[in-house]
Amino acid sequence: MDTTQEHDPEVPEPAHPHKRSEPLPWETPKPLEDEPHALARVEAILHSPSYRQADHDVDFLNSDETRGVRLQIDYLKAETLLKRHGIEHTIVVFGGTRISEPLAAQRQVDTLRSHLADSPADEDLQHRLAVAQRILEKSRYYDVAREFGRLVGEFGQGPEDARVTLITGGGPGMMEAANRGAFDVGAKSIGLNITLPREQYPNPYVTPDLCFRFHYFAIRKLHFLKRAKALVAFPGGYGTLDELFETLTLIQTRTIQPLPVVLVGESFWRQAVNVDFLVEEGVIDPEDRNLFWYAETAGEIWESIQQWHCACGRPLLDNGACRVEETP
Repeated sequence: MDTTQEHDPEVPEPAHPHKRSEPLPWETPKPLEDEPHALARVEAILHSPSYRQADHDVDFLNSDETRGVRLQIDYLKAETLLKRHGIEHTIVVFGGTRISEPLAAQRQVDTLRSHLADSPADEDLQHRLAVAQRILEKSRYYDVAREFGRLVGEFGQGPEDARVTLITGGGPGMMEAANRGAFDVGAKSIGLNITLPREQYPNPYVTPDLCFRFHYFAIRKLHFLKRAKALVAFPGGYGTLDELFETLTLIQTRTIQPLPVVLVGESFWRQAVNVDFLVEEGVIDPEDRNLFWYAETAGEIWESIQQWHCACGRPLLDNGACRVEETP
């Protein structure tokens, strides 16, 4: 016979997640009556750099010893957010930051002409006007880059489909134009800025949640190519040439899977880089010349990129279809 009597246990009130009725011993410093100098000594400890929590200690995080950790964090933040936004593939656009939109370029020419009219013998003004006129000639590429951004932004199932997304360096000029084109159609686009000695402002058309600022050029470069399905290079200077030649070298050595490289503006690029000369001199092979091609319009750029991927049997989207061109 079971003589055990059932009873309701007395369950205490749950503990408050933060507060206590009685403080723990370490929540107050040593009493002054026990040691008159205790508080001053504790204050010295609390203000010592060694007492700072490591992840709050900016001086420690910026030291040589923590460079490896900074590299990891520089990579991981962007990687985490890109995945969170569903970014699978990117179309990389680079180009000169000095090539402004046509109205701004014309305004600069008009201003310099006005100044030169007052000082016609000023050789510096003459040179600056000549350069401004050449920038004005190239400003047509701003419209091409903007239209290309629209085409990329409209790809897939519409602006909300971020599986193939435009990515730039986040700055002005050609990169602004490309981001602006995606912005025009309500699509997301990415900007990868870099910390420089003088402040670099992102262009206003990058999606705010997809604009990143890197400490290390190496990590920034990694993110440019990690998801890249094409590199489109508009006329530009050292930065554009840097990204172009790095990508071509990685493709040439098969360090990365080949991807389409499109140089926009054949007349500019043939003068800027004489690849045929490099072939003739024997410092690159003829097949290396075929790692890129030229285009002039946004439609040509986008169509040729898709054709390249179809020729590889890998359309830009896994469920995408490749159009078969009839041979005349």
